[in-house]
Amino acid sequence: MKLRPVRVIAAAAAVCAMAAAGSAHAALTTFQSFVGNYGVSTDGWGSLSQQGSIQASVPAGATVVAAYLYTSTFNFGAPFSPGGSLNGSAVNYAANLGTIPAPACCNLTAYRADVTSIVKPVIDGGAGGIYNFGITETDARQDGSALVVVYQDASLAVSTVGILDGFSRVDGESTTINFAQPLDPSAAGFFAEMRLGIGFSCCDQRSRVEVNGALLTENAGNNDDATEALGNGNLITVGGFDDPFSNGASYANDRERYDLVPFINDGDTAINIRTINASRDDNIFLAVFHVAGEGTIDDGTVPEPLTGALVGTALLGLALQRRYAKKA
Repeated sequence: MKLRPVRVIAAAAAVCAMAAAGSAHAALTTFQSFVGNYGVSTDGWGSLSQQGSIQASVPAGATVVAAYLYTSTFNFGAPFSPGGSLNGSAVNYAANLGTIPAPACCNLTAYRADVTSIVKPVIDGGAGGIYNFGITETDARQDGSALVVVYQDASLAVSTVGILDGFSRVDGESTTINFAQPLDPSAAGFFAEMRLGIGFSCCDQRSRVEVNGALLTENAGNNDDATEALGNGNLITVGGFDDPFSNGASYANDRERYDLVPFINDGDTAINIRTINASRDDNIFLAVFHVAGEGTIDDGTVPEPLTGALVGTALLGLALQRRYAKKA
């Protein structure tokens, strides 16, 4: 069983550390974004038996455009390659999303597989509603899975779906959704939500999430999607289609699905989300956004200031060299 003490880091200290290090590359980065008549389903699953069922909720008449299966892993020993199946078909976790560096615990790493070819034939033309997919794992160090299904339906209002994955920097990072037109959260049909996938989480280990500078939750984490008793191998939680909004919920009741509307003011043109993993031993490997209207996702991936300065110096030197050559 995972027994690790919670170590709380003051937000001010994290901010100072980031300032000293300069603007760092985000570790949780944009993987896919969709703008149009789209919807998204997310679900999580974890099991010590390494077999079970994971779900997707898709309305009748919708068409699957993309489906991805994630597995969250921990590793106290030799490297390994995760594997398993979905609905009886082998899953290839081809994308290694990176390992959280020290001082984070336990070589936490998540992997992604494209399972569109498995999911699409089941859902397209189906009756609609909740679809169950059998799932297995090949290694006990896989802590569970998350299934993300993006679908298109002409009857849906125009919206933005953003999928970010990788790993969350323990000292904090930010993501911004930008909009060409000012937002009106009071408009009929307006919505904005975020769902997180967190691995190797239990036992009062938690992350802090802020939206537009205000606290959303200090209790993101736990193993809400475990199907058996607590233990390494099912320590996963994923904000799912059937989870309630968890704004301000306790650690036991936070289900990692959040309503962002209360944090948006009339006329805003951006939504900023900041995460900090104070306990340093959870892995926020997934963030899925679904927001009314047309937006763009900015994961904060910008060049390091020092790198930019070096490039600028190199270009200046090259220009001076050419100028001198012309004179010569």
